[in-house]
Amino acid sequence: MKKIAPLLALLLVALYVGSTLRAPKNSAEFDTVGFGKLPVLLNGRFKPMDTVARSSLLQLQGRQTVTRADGTKLQPTEWLLDVSFRSERADAYQTFEITHPELLALFDLKIEDGAGKKRFSYNQLSPKFGELDRQAKLARAVESAARTTFQSAVVQLYGNLIHYQRLRHALTAPGRADFLGDLLRLQENAEKWRIAVKAKLDKQPHDEAAANAAMELGERFADMANISGPYLVVPPAPGADPTDWKPVGAALLETFRSGRVDSTALAYAGFARTWRNEEPTRFNELLRLYRADLEKRFPDRLGKSDAETRFNAAQPFYTCSILYGLAFFLALASWLAWPAPLQRAAFWITGLAWLLATGGILTRMWLEGRPPVTNLYSSALFVGWGAVLLCLILEKFFRNAIASVAAGAIGCCTLIIAHHLSLSGDTLEMMQAVLDTNFWLATHVVIVTAGYSATFLAGFLAIIYVARGLLTTSLDKATADSLGRMTYGILCFATLFSFVGTVLGGIWADQSWGRFWGWDPKENGALMIVIWNALILHARWGGMVKTRGIMVLAIAGNIITAWSWFGTNMLGVGLHSYGFKDAAAFWLITFVGSQLLLILIGLIPLEKWRSFRRSAAPTPAGKPVLASR
Repeated sequence: MKKIAPLLALLLVALYVGSTLRAPKNSAEFDTVGFGKLPVLLNGRFKPMDTVARSSLLQLQGRQTVTRADGTKLQPTEWLLDVSFRSERADAYQTFEITHPELLALFDLKIEDGAGKKRFSYNQLSPKFGELDRQAKLARAVESAARTTFQSAVVQLYGNLIHYQRLRHALTAPGRADFLGDLLRLQENAEKWRIAVKAKLDKQPHDEAAANAAMELGERFADMANISGPYLVVPPAPGADPTDWKPVGAALLETFRSGRVDSTALAYAGFARTWRNEEPTRFNELLRLYRADLEKRFPDRLGKSDAETRFNAAQPFYTCSILYGLAFFLALASWLAWPAPLQRAAFWITGLAWLLATGGILTRMWLEGRPPVTNLYSSALFVGWGAVLLCLILEKFFRNAIASVAAGAIGCCTLIIAHHLSLSGDTLEMMQAVLDTNFWLATHVVIVTAGYSATFLAGFLAIIYVARGLLTTSLDKATADSLGRMTYGILCFATLFSFVGTVLGGIWADQSWGRFWGWDPKENGALMIVIWNALILHARWGGMVKTRGIMVLAIAGNIITAWSWFGTNMLGVGLHSYGFKDAAAFWLITFVGSQLLLILIGLIPLEKWRSFRRSAAPTPAGKPVLASR
């Protein structure tokens, strides 16, 4: 049984992973999966409708599903279809997350009025839009770092409502019960209406009814063009520049000049009619014809949209977080019973999770056409990926489950961080112009992020050392020596990569801004990591500290690395500032506090360590000891 158990665990986990990779299926008769694969252009990037729906829901409410009042759960694309084509129904869905008590009071709402006591509908908020607009103007006049929590919540909700309005106006004109009928009448009377409008504007005799009908529709089209921006792509000729692709509103305004209604606008108006009238057969047939037309002109674009939709449905990083958590607990259990079987199971599951994460990162690289690290979200993925890789190497040599525990914890934590970073919108965003260079992204950014991974891993190994020494009697001399060697080796790796990455960053800065070093907060943070890691190594080589001293210093390295990774981005100053976020600042401060507490625990004199252990449990005959320094 002990020999079979690891293989059985790996098989079950592999089957679970395989089940998550299956192609998504429609939940009803409408081919919503196919609609979700249609490409659009938003914020400078081509993406499928499915990505727009998922990233929008994450931004609005922090999750990707919507629950109706009757308990029916909608998939992201179904929600987007309702928002775009049946907004009167979507406005009742409780999708706006509000947790700040003062903001709730502004809308005369209580937590009991919301789904999950924090999500509210557009209809619940609309009576107080005027007051929200006034508060938003006041809040935006204050620098982001100086805003109160209420002002930050106001700005965030206001932005979410604007985003929602753009979705409502992107595909069809809201408030028109039969938008397809409007466009067909426009197609039939385009030249007549154009002449009537021109005559009216020139104050010449004209057909008043034709001029009024044309101007009414023109105002609707202008509203769509103004509020939605480059959201829905109207495909031009193959090979056209992305800047030539247009939103529906802008394309429809050109009808009054060209006399022809754009075919894509007609297609989406057809989707709107069949969705509103509950006609799945016609919806699916129209979708098939429209996609067939796109495949003739943009096969490459559709191929990437299909792959991204499949990637979104698989959610590989969510699956990885589950596997890392499972490996963590199996590795912990191996210290209590069945050491060899549970250690092997934890190691194999960690390896499977790492392979899945590797596949996810490679897919993102192919979709974006970039190296693995381009923003904070992808840096969280890569930090965890790099740390787990180092753990797998350590576990292969030491075979004591310590590295598996570290891999499970770091992998799971970094993916949780990545999830919360994804709540701000699309994670495959366009690069800023100064960062738009694959060479430096593949060298400086990847190498310095690998330095983050190694430094965090060294710090977590040190946490294991302190936790086992304080809370258990399992830290015998052999285990302490193993942890010491593992931490020392990782620190050497971290020092090398953080140093080389920092130097490469200076060369990139010299090419971009004409100076190698400018004491920017981000540059200072990178230098602090290099200096701290070098300090630990010199303290060890000089005999100033032994195992326990190295561990305490390594835990302090977690604080410095977290500051360089996140803290410098929240200052609101410098070339690498991405904005102050209250939630992120709270968790950063909490993390720093926890590390300081662990450092204080690690500094407790050896005699008090032993006294604490004797008071907690009898000391075993093996006399486990912590190094004296």
